[in-house]
Amino acid sequence: MKVFRVTGKIYKPNLKTDFVRELIADKPEQAEEKVYAEVGSRHRVKRCHMKVVKVEEVTAEEIQNIILKKMVTEA
Repeated sequence: MKVFRVTGKIYKPNLKTDFVRELIADKPEQAEEKVYAEVGSRHRVKRCHMKVVKVEEVTAEEIQNIILKKMVTEA
């Protein structure tokens, strides 16, 4: 499993904001789909109101999420 950092923007009529999520996935496409599902359900945003700007693979040293970092380094 690899760690990916997904950055994007939400363009909802009453909410315009950026987001950055780090998560574990096999491929960049899976990471992107997971972000659409999680951010969409948490913030009630449809996929047409979200835009993924960048999906990048992250090394263990670059991970910012503490829980995710522990999971990767202990395994």
